[in-house]
Amino acid sequence: MAAYSRSQLFLLLFLSVCLCGSGSGSVLGLKPASGPPNPPVLRAAEPPARDAPAAAAGASQPRRATGWKLSEEEACREDLTRLCPKHTWSNNLAVLECLQDRREETEIAPNCNHLLWNYKLNLTTDPKFESVATEVCKSTITEIKECNEEERGRGYLVSCLVDHRGNITEYQCNQYITKMTSIIFSDYRLICGFMSKCKDDINSLRCGSVNVGHKDVHSQGDVIACLEKALVRQAEQQDHARPIKEECQRAILRVAELSSDDFHLDRHLYFSCRDDRERFCQNTQAGEGKVYKCLFNHKFEEAMSEKCRDALTTRQKLISQDYRVSYSLAKACKLDLRKQRCSVDTNLPRAREARLSYLLLCLEAAVHRGRTVSGECQGEMLDYRRMLMEDFSLSPEIVLHCRTEIEAHCSGLHRKGRTLHCLMRIGRGDRSAAIDSICQSSLQTLIQSADPGADYRIDRALNEACESVIQTACKHIRTGDPMILSCLMEHLYTEKMVEDCEHRLLELQYFISRDWKLDPMLYKKCQGDAARLCHTHGWNETSELMPPGAVFSCLYRHAYRTEEQGRRVNAAEQLSRDCKVEVQRILHQRALDVKLDPELQKRCMTDLGKWCSEKTDTGQELECLQDHLEDLVSGCRDVVGNLTELESEDVQIDALLIRACEPIIQAHCHDVADNQIDTGDLMECLVQNKHQKEMNDKCSVGVTHFQLAQMKDFRFSYKFKMACKEDVLRLCPNIKKKVDVVICLSTTVRNDTLQDVREQRVSLKCRKQLRVEELEMSEDIRLDPDLYDPCKSDISRLCPNVNFGNAQMIECLKEQKKQLSPRCHQRIFRLQEVEMTDPELDYQLMRVCKQMIKRFCTEADARNVLQCLKQNKNSELMDPKCKQMITKRQITQNTDYRLNPVLRKACRADIPKFCQPILNKASEDSELEGQVIACLKLKYADQRLSSDCEDQIRVILQESALDYRLDPQLQMHCSDEISKLCAEEAAAQEQTGQVEECLKVNLLKIKQETCKKEVLNMLKESKADIFVDPVLHTACALDIKHHCAAITPGRGRQMSCLMEALQDKRVRLQPECKKRLQDRIDMWSYAAKVAPAEGFSDLAVQVMTSPSKYYIVFMIALSVCILFLVGLLCGRITKPVTREHKDR
Repeated sequence: MAAYSRSQLFLLLFLSVCLCGSGSGSVLGLKPASGPPNPPVLRAAEPPARDAPAAAAGASQPRRATGWKLSEEEACREDLTRLCPKHTWSNNLAVLECLQDRREETEIAPNCNHLLWNYKLNLTTDPKFESVATEVCKSTITEIKECNEEERGRGYLVSCLVDHRGNITEYQCNQYITKMTSIIFSDYRLICGFMSKCKDDINSLRCGSVNVGHKDVHSQGDVIACLEKALVRQAEQQDHARPIKEECQRAILRVAELSSDDFHLDRHLYFSCRDDRERFCQNTQAGEGKVYKCLFNHKFEEAMSEKCRDALTTRQKLISQDYRVSYSLAKACKLDLRKQRCSVDTNLPRAREARLSYLLLCLEAAVHRGRTVSGECQGEMLDYRRMLMEDFSLSPEIVLHCRTEIEAHCSGLHRKGRTLHCLMRIGRGDRSAAIDSICQSSLQTLIQSADPGADYRIDRALNEACESVIQTACKHIRTGDPMILSCLMEHLYTEKMVEDCEHRLLELQYFISRDWKLDPMLYKKCQGDAARLCHTHGWNETSELMPPGAVFSCLYRHAYRTEEQGRRVNAAEQLSRDCKVEVQRILHQRALDVKLDPELQKRCMTDLGKWCSEKTDTGQELECLQDHLEDLVSGCRDVVGNLTELESEDVQIDALLIRACEPIIQAHCHDVADNQIDTGDLMECLVQNKHQKEMNDKCSVGVTHFQLAQMKDFRFSYKFKMACKEDVLRLCPNIKKKVDVVICLSTTVRNDTLQDVREQRVSLKCRKQLRVEELEMSEDIRLDPDLYDPCKSDISRLCPNVNFGNAQMIECLKEQKKQLSPRCHQRIFRLQEVEMTDPELDYQLMRVCKQMIKRFCTEADARNVLQCLKQNKNSELMDPKCKQMITKRQITQNTDYRLNPVLRKACRADIPKFCQPILNKASEDSELEGQVIACLKLKYADQRLSSDCEDQIRVILQESALDYRLDPQLQMHCSDEISKLCAEEAAAQEQTGQVEECLKVNLLKIKQETCKKEVLNMLKESKADIFVDPVLHTACALDIKHHCAAITPGRGRQMSCLMEALQDKRVRLQPECKKRLQDRIDMWSYAAKVAPAEGFSDLAVQVMTSPSKYYIVFMIALSVCILFLVGLLCGRITKPVTREHKDR
């Protein structure tokens, strides 16, 4: 109890500054009781000696009961009256605080300056002052080992207690040391050991003088500030011309650390920011670094003075070199640092472990690994990560290695992280200037230290630019959640995104994309998979064998490579489901900008400049690389090929395409789009619905581009690759292009089908997918390079304004077939030959007649669809557009028998038998313009064809009799006559044989012999079958039913029946039928005169179809009988030849 009372007494004595001296001198230089106060004798040029404190304060004086007061000294009385409130005069410490904290522009007398200095020096070095500390802080000194071991009587004890004041829990001792701290930090010479450690550096750096009088002693805080600036400048410069000694560096950082809780202790900063503190932090209580933090938060305010901003920046730079310079950070994270083993060994010199970046990386690694870090510490980390992103100059590596780029491109953008974003913009290549690799690495390191991916608010430039977007597009996500960045990426290039936010976002994502750990969600879900499959290390550790940029490549290879070279990958080598979802998310984001894919940009930098320099719009660069795939260097080609192959498996990776196709996906593909694992189904659905009304231009262009890219390599079509991989290796080795693979497999399938082999060489699953690929290729001519390349000039010449899609371009070329160049004409002919064999490949026919096929041909074989449609062409339920399309295909078929597979098969024996001369003149890849079919028609009239061929020719005759356009020979030879004589009939929308009837009626007016011959051939053909003459058949339909119902159609039988009925006076025919029959007889008579029989067969046909055929047959028979009888009679009359004559 006595000890406690004594300590209270000592503290009271100290606080009232009424300490008494004894012996040879007084600590404070007290004056005699009776005499007037004599001020101490001071010499301006001489420093007070450490071993003579009493002399510095004046000679030894007898003790006064009331004690010695600064306010009573003549040297300071005027300054005291002018600067300090009267109520402080009685307290020496209050006077001292008032005078040393005066405003910078106010001056005090030199004698008063030196008096104050000697007074403070005596306080810190006098043994009696130290004895006060010993009494007040007895238990604290015992607890703090370092202070208990300090040598007494040299002032080291107090300095030690100041050093460890953060560990002082005893209230009175804390108060005592706090007061002492304000005294000590007013002058660097009072800080224990500082002067001896930094004397040489102070002089060499010209930071001031250690001699009193050379500098205002109360601005000695500027000396420390000068040293601090030299220390941070040394870290920012390569050439250390005047390096600060290691022991001084430690002393500077220690001083900064000790002044971290109260900004009053940083004298230079205090004086520089006194007004700003009143302006911005008036209500902030001093202590625990609160004023510092408040000022840091307002550092870039317009009202902040430059002097204060510079002082704050210097302090922040010191914090970046040693986190303990921040009182709040060191205190909040002290236990976490120890728990996560991030603490510094105090016995070792300060090393990299003291750097702010190391602390942040170490603790961030713990957070990312799911370990517990206190909320208070995380809050402090957030503040300092934001600080690093806000001011590039706090990172000495950036200042050192990026100086050239900053001066050239980013000067004047210092505030609010703008310089850093400017460097990031140069780094991602948005400007023509390139960034140095060391600077790029420094930027990457800073981004990792600040870790803005974990909380977008750390990046102030991004936060301010994207605030409106976050409020509208991402308001459903909690503030500070890592998914905010993903949300912003999802809305990139949408109407909700603003330009400034877009730029800041891409600049940041460029660096995040180069280190998989910087995406917190990816790291959280995939760290186990990465360690297992990619052999990664800790969050803040790197490996030369697996650099950060390579880890994601490793992850996505395991995410999508479920089968390799026919071998099923072990389940242990696959990613977890959660990780694969995150990998997909990252791939979706990277698809938005080619620069977000580090490997792609690295390998394709040259090709991007060479081929895609003008492709600057969203997504165009990757499309450009895919377009020039064959021209790329091997490294770039491999990367682009792998990415394209990846997109074929999961087209949702292409975020821009999916965004553009959202309406069509929702309307037609939502089932496959909802699948978490896409296997090419979504793209297949988009292709199949490419021409639905919901399809917009952007989606259509994107889908078509993807289809075009797929044609370059069959691996780019995932479903095709998986279905036909083994077949391709076996049947089409060394073929890479998809179109060549399709042709190879299709040819194999076609040959096996034609040869009726027992087992197809191409597997069933491959044949099914092959059909899909063939149908897709038929939709756009560009998907078939073998057709597109020869026809490019024809397209620009004949179809310049026609769309490629929906097979419109192919249809245009078909319609302009006669004007095509030879090579293009050959390709179109081959295409039509394939389409007629397999109508499913006729995209326009299948599209236009889709509903009619469902109505009429559901049970028909796919290869007989066109035949089925032709049979139902004249049905009342037939759609007019489909009917028109069927007519087009019939016209095409009739130009060449090879385009009619049914006819070709039925007449395979008749064609070489009757029409070989035509075949000898024919070209393999050009139409015969109906010559073979015309030849077969004539033989049909002569009734010389086989039954199967006759049936097919009858169908063709019946069809062409209704529509003159189906007879290419007639159309070719009679085009002028039709336009002159039958223009009105030819213009009719519905053709029912009126043009043919017109030509027959006007036979006598036809001048051109070739046309006349075609009309006569029509008349000849009509004799053979009444169905070939639709006008006559319609007029006589009832009479045929009544008089010729029992007569089998064909071979002119029903026509003969009608002729007999016409001759029979007992039979009354319909007037129209009778008139039409009489007209036909007249025409046939004229035809017989104009075109006499060319041979016996023609003569026989004319006789058999003549109304007087029985009379003619009778006369012929009678003539034969007469000739026979004449022969017999002549034989009897002639004398027989004797045997002798025969033998002779």
